[in-house]
Amino acid sequence: MENDKIVALEDRIPKLKEQRRRKANKRLVLLLILFFTMIVVIAYSQSPLSHVKHISVDGNEVYSDNEIIKASGITTNTNIWKIKKSNTSSKIKQLSEINQANVKIKWPNTVQIQVKEHKRIAYLKQGKNYLPIMENGKVLKDRKTDIIPVNSPILFEFKEGKVLNLMVKELEKLPSEIINSISEIHYSPKKTDQYHISLFMNDGFEVSATLRSFSEKMVHYPSIISQLDPNKKGLIDLEVGSFFKAYGSGAEERQGE
Repeated sequence: MENDKIVALEDRIPKLKEQRRRKANKRLVLLLILFFTMIVVIAYSQSPLSHVKHISVDGNEVYSDNEIIKASGITTNTNIWKIKKSNTSSKIKQLSEINQANVKIKWPNTVQIQVKEHKRIAYLKQGKNYLPIMENGKVLKDRKTDIIPVNSPILFEFKEGKVLNLMVKELEKLPSEIINSISEIHYSPKKTDQYHISLFMNDGFEVSATLRSFSEKMVHYPSIISQLDPNKKGLIDLEVGSFFKAYGSGAEERQGE
């Protein structure tokens, strides 16, 4: 029995050695793979191969692709490993008409920029030019045009600040069909109301209102004019209640809301 045990142990020793050799070879192969992977990564990150090759821009209408890319600070000499997405987004959002900017990296060397621009709510008349007014209340002085806008209200006598911000917020509350019916909005403050405005409509009517209740009252405009003679133009007073006064007439006519 003792001889059998000795023989069995002698038979197992070569097998154990073979197993240990295989495990050692596997470890060596893994270490070599990791080593060469690190070499490739380091070489790639330090070589021109890691430079940005393609930059795509989506969601822009006002700004060109080149304007967005220039604002991002990314060029074809930029190392893709050194791009900080949050910092790049912040740079792009410094453009006055950019609301959101999302930067994605597609390996090995592509950058994708997705932007969302602020909406244009109206235009401010300044001299012979018209300046876009954005949904955040900013007036874009570098985007002026001398072409009369036909798809947005034109504002007069407004300046950047709380009154213009309130005007923008009130316009955003109105349906597009009512906004499209407005030709001009004049800021005409009174001693009793610093938020007073005068509107001139595309259908020939004039509206007197206050920004304190503008959207609340103006939403009834289609109903109000449906009760009026379209050939008899005049002033619709929405400051308190709803009154109509025809041009050249001293009589006021109360309108239901």
